[in-house]
Amino acid sequence: MTTADAVRRVAQDLPRSYEVQVRGRWKLRVGQIVYVAFSKDELEMGFGFPKAERDGLIASDPETFFLPGAADLRYQWVCAHLPRLSDGEMRELVVDAWRMCTPKMLHELPELPAPAARTWALVEQQEWGEVRQLLHPYVHFADDPTGVHLRGRNQVLAHLREHPTPRPPTSVDVRDGQVCRWVRR
Repeated sequence: MTTADAVRRVAQDLPRSYEVQVRGRWKLRVGQIVYVAFSKDELEMGFGFPKAERDGLIASDPETFFLPGAADLRYQWVCAHLPRLSDGEMRELVVDAWRMCTPKMLHELPELPAPAARTWALVEQQEWGEVRQLLHPYVHFADDPTGVHLRGRNQVLAHLREHPTPRPPTSVDVRDGQVCRWVRR
């Protein structure tokens, strides 16, 4: 069983994701694209899902999944009863819906350790003070395609400030909740 608050916790660490209220209903967006929306009582969740696969999803568990209203059938959208979803299943559905509206270069971030995904989200928002707290003082940053290799939190932060939209890391080592090694290949 999962809740709308659990969905929000998953979404808060997804880069470019934010929550808005529209006509009394909470929605999760990337840019102007809604990828998750809650019913007013927050017991049901609509989410982005490929049109071609939604009939199969609904047939797999018709007690949990259902089609949206007739006006929304044209969209890539499915609905679910939140109390019937496990936390793991909910996370997978929310992350896949988020992936439908973000660039491919960001798709692997949710699979990295939580501090790495959070660090990337803060880099995108240019929240340098909060990024600093998540980087180990002796962090090693390597961008193999460009040949950039840096050591130390101050050098990495200076580089990230000069290059505000770098590609996300391909591998990250996290120890004690801090990013120790950040490599892009």
